[in-house]
Amino acid sequence: MSVPTTDIPEEIASVNLVDPKSYLEHDMDAYWRRMRAEYPLYRHPALDGNPGFWVVSRHADVMALYRDNQRLTSEKGNVLVTLLAGGDSAAGQMLAVTDGQRHKDLRNVMLNSFSPRALAKVAERVRYNTRRLVSEMIRRGEGDFAAEVASVIPLTTVGDLLGVPASDHEFLLNLTKSSLSSDEADQAPEDALLARNEILLYFSDLVADRRENPQDDVITTLTQSEIRGVPLSDQDIVFNCYSLILGGDETSRHTMIDTVRTLSREPEQWQRLRDGSVALETAGEEVLRWASPVMNFGRRALVDIEVAGGTVRAGDIVTLWNISANRDDTVFDDPFTLDLGRHPNKHITFGYGPHFCIGAFLARMEIKEMLDALRTFSTGFELTGEPRRIHSNLMNGMSYLPVRFHPDEAGLATLDD
Repeated sequence: MSVPTTDIPEEIASVNLVDPKSYLEHDMDAYWRRMRAEYPLYRHPALDGNPGFWVVSRHADVMALYRDNQRLTSEKGNVLVTLLAGGDSAAGQMLAVTDGQRHKDLRNVMLNSFSPRALAKVAERVRYNTRRLVSEMIRRGEGDFAAEVASVIPLTTVGDLLGVPASDHEFLLNLTKSSLSSDEADQAPEDALLARNEILLYFSDLVADRRENPQDDVITTLTQSEIRGVPLSDQDIVFNCYSLILGGDETSRHTMIDTVRTLSREPEQWQRLRDGSVALETAGEEVLRWASPVMNFGRRALVDIEVAGGTVRAGDIVTLWNISANRDDTVFDDPFTLDLGRHPNKHITFGYGPHFCIGAFLARMEIKEMLDALRTFSTGFELTGEPRRIHSNLMNGMSYLPVRFHPDEAGLATLDD
C-alpha cells in the first residue's frame, strides 16, 4: 500500500530515481527488495523541478498494469524523460507511445517486418556476424567486449534490416548511446536531446531516399504501407525507425555485456553452458532476466486505479520497474542467483501486454547466437579490469568491459571447415 511521504525512511526517500547517479551510488538490489516488501506503491517526491510519480515494484502489479491499456495510456510518454516533461511529441505515430485502434493497426504493419516468420531469413546473417565477431576477438586474446562485439552485433542486425548503410552504423551507435544514457557522468540533458534529434533527422533523409529509390529493407516496406487505406506519412516512418534503432540496439547490447561479465564470475554456470546441460534458449531467457537492461517504463493514469492497496489518481504518472519485478522472490526461486536452467522464467525484460517489445524475437536470436559462439570458440574468460557502468535512469548496463579470452582451438577450427 502507499505510505505518506512523511513516514518514508531516509534510506528510501534519499534515492532519487530520476538522477542517474543514484544507480551507481546506492545498493539498488537492497532498495528494490525493501520496496517490494514494504512500499509496493511508492510516491516518489517531486525533486529538482520534476513532478512526483508513482513507483510500482512487484511483479504481479507490474504485469497487471502492463496489461491495462484502458485505464493507463502510453501517449503521454513511456519513459521518465518524456513523462516528466509532460508528453511525447511522437504520440499517436510511434508504436511505443500510441494506444487504441491506431496502435493495433500500426503494430500489424510493423509485424510484417518483425514477426518470427519474417525474420527467419535474417537468422543466418545474425549467426554469421556473431560467430565472426566473437571468434575474431577470442583469437586476439583480449579487448573491450562492449565495444568490439556487443556494440556491433545488434546495430548491424537492425541497421541492415532498416536499410542503414554499413558506413553509418558507427555514427548511429554513438547517437543511440547518448540518447537514452551516457558513457560519461557529466553529459548535459541538451546533449541527449541533440542526439535524439540527430537520429530523427538521419532517418528523415533515409526515408526520403527510399521513396525515390526503393530497396529490399524495412524502410522501403514502410513507405509502401497503409493503414485503413491511408499511406504512412514520412513522420510516422521516421518516429518508428527511431524507436526500432534504439530498441533493437540497447536491450541486446547491454544483455550481451552483462552476460560475459557475469559468466566470468560464475564458473559452474559457464560449465553448464559449455557442456550443453542447459538449452541455449533457456540460458538466453535467464541472462535477459538477470541483465534487465531496461529498468523501467511508464504510463499516465486516465482514471483512478487501485494498485497494491493504494490509489493512483487520474492524471498521475505511474512507473513500472522491470528491474525490480525480475528479482521478485514470489515469482522467481532464489532470484539473486543466476540459474541458466531456470524454468519457468516469467521475466518481463520485454514488457508485457499490448506493448510487448516487437523486437523480442530478434533480441532472443542475437543472445542465443552469442551464447553459442562463446561456448564453441572459448574455454573461458576473465575480466582484466574494472567494467564501466553507463549513466541513465532508464538503461542498466556497461559501456566498457575488458576481457581476456582462452581460445578453444578445436571450436575455432570449425570456422575453417
